[in-house]
Amino acid sequence: MSQMATAAAAATGRKENHSVSKRLQHELMTLMMNGSKGISAFPDGDNLFKWIGTIEGPDETVYSGLTYKLSLEFPCDYPYTAPTVKFVTDCFHPNVDKFGNICLDILKEKWSSAYDIKSLLMSIQSLLGEPNNESPLNTHAAELWSQKEAYRKYLHEKYAKSQSSDTKSQ
Repeated sequence: MSQMATAAAAATGRKENHSVSKRLQHELMTLMMNGSKGISAFPDGDNLFKWIGTIEGPDETVYSGLTYKLSLEFPCDYPYTAPTVKFVTDCFHPNVDKFGNICLDILKEKWSSAYDIKSLLMSIQSLLGEPNNESPLNTHAAELWSQKEAYRKYLHEKYAKSQSSDTKSQ
């Protein structure tokens, strides 16, 4: 690549990063001013492309009273490409694997640039109470889902255990 082509590519990259930064700053302000119950997200330090999100389990579900942290990483071509979102807090759920990966269509093939961080977090929050058992990442959770009390008991024991090990490691 010639020096001129390299310089043009770098300038384009800076311009794209600037527009992505502006979009992320706007979304941050929207979240801060018009946040929804049980969700929040903020940049992780000075890096506007890496955020930490928080989701509270929806009321009247087995997840009620539980709080989960998520990591959000935004690509340079956001919002045209979905961010990478993972649970940081251990999450026992049919559509979440042991590494925190989430099986949700809007994070993959159904992503649209019309989505924002708020709608994404609300979708994940909704997924907690309404899993897609047709496409589970965690088959044990999917099998147990139909037995609500057994599921709730296992979930809360696993959550309490993960919280106590997090406290010890800090």
